[in-house]
Amino acid sequence: MTALHEESRFKRGGEDGELYARTATELLDAYAKGEASPVEATESVLDRIEALDPKLNAYCLVDRDAALAQARASEGRWRRGAPQGLLDGVPSSIKDLLHTKGWPTLRGSLSISPDRGWDEDAPCVARMREENAVFVGKTTTPEFGWKGVTDNPLTGVTRNPWNTSATSGGSSGGSAAAVAAGMAPLSVGTDGGGSVRIPAAFCGIFGMKPTYGRIPLYPASPFGTLAHAGPMSRTVEDAALLMDVVTRADSRDWSQLARPEGSFRTAVADALSQGSLTGLRIAYAPTLGGVEVDPQVAVRVERAAELLTERGAVVEEAEPGFEDPIEAYHTLWFSGAAKVVENLGEEQFARLDEGLQDVCRQGAAKSALDYLTAVDTRMALGVLMGRFHQTYDLLLTPAIPGTAFEAGVEVPEGSGMTRWTQWTPFSYPFNLTQQPAASVPCGVTDAGLPVGAQLVAARHGDALVLRASAVLHEALRGEGVVSFAPVG
Repeated sequence: MTALHEESRFKRGGEDGELYARTATELLDAYAKGEASPVEATESVLDRIEALDPKLNAYCLVDRDAALAQARASEGRWRRGAPQGLLDGVPSSIKDLLHTKGWPTLRGSLSISPDRGWDEDAPCVARMREENAVFVGKTTTPEFGWKGVTDNPLTGVTRNPWNTSATSGGSSGGSAAAVAAGMAPLSVGTDGGGSVRIPAAFCGIFGMKPTYGRIPLYPASPFGTLAHAGPMSRTVEDAALLMDVVTRADSRDWSQLARPEGSFRTAVADALSQGSLTGLRIAYAPTLGGVEVDPQVAVRVERAAELLTERGAVVEEAEPGFEDPIEAYHTLWFSGAAKVVENLGEEQFARLDEGLQDVCRQGAAKSALDYLTAVDTRMALGVLMGRFHQTYDLLLTPAIPGTAFEAGVEVPEGSGMTRWTQWTPFSYPFNLTQQPAASVPCGVTDAGLPVGAQLVAARHGDALVLRASAVLHEALRGEGVVSFAPVG
């Protein structure tokens, strides 16, 4: 291991040379070679946040002093040639639904007081801290993470770095905007109906929802087993690195899966080395049974299918054949929302996001029988997808049928829709089934808005999703697809 030189040899100047533009993997390599330091990288990211976040509103909390203190400690370890941890010195952010020791977790709500003890990390945050990530701040979320766009009564509207008049998506919209704009290369989001994949697609980055229980959660989500945590990054390699950290066991989550065998980073590195997907059978479902898809989205996802074929996979148009489970999803999701706010008084309830108030009322009106009927629908869907994956290793669909629309609204204006679930039919079914699914950036439309292709595997197929995503992303990058947003 090469110790850091007293004077960094890292050359700045131009976006490609700035440390904020480096991926986590690139930063760790630069630290090892003595070409950059964690302090330099953290300062670059913090300066980037200071310059851009007034436009984007991706962060609800930034702690410059704490981040630089962590970075200085990391720099000392690298200078001695003794780094500790897989993320030592990597600037990172955490979605403000995940508890972070020393910082309030306000969940985008006026109903939570910051004046209480914040003395515990969520499992994934604890694992990142153990690996010496540098925490620069917490990212925005819609109130309690309830919808697929990011705005809330506490911090306002989060915007898309590709077009600041457009939404970043949600509910991990702050994380997606931060990663895409160079305001920290790694983030952890949560996904209960698409909340990692939706903003990843809208902001042109990679986002993955692993198999339920793969990343331990605590406190348990009121949305139950719909809720997953997941990595958000500009490359699949960075996501695999983060997965190697955050999938470690935590006794506080009784529903966690056993620690995965092997390394996700190794799986991705091997896949990229081979550059081939020979032997994989992939079902390409361009409309998942009849979803109306924007033609510009469709053509870019079709190109992703072609690239998968060129890399050796057998890709066939095939549909799983299920009806839209939106009513079952609403029963489970709205009931969870009602649970979130059950202890609020009338005055506090009245200060909630109006859309959240509406779904909470609907959720509170559901009976136990309604809930169990929805569970039956969910189980039947899980069985169907299990059988489907007996034939196909992966399912390819658009991540979202359209692109980012106007910021500050729940549904596209003039669409006739009322709820965010109506424009996310590709995402929430796979929360019901608990399958791993990822959004891979596959280009931009003529209007300059990103498009995501979704890859889905059977439960426990997390490494497979990462391997295929890595090969696809590398092929797409070879065609000029980028994951760094030209903020504006």
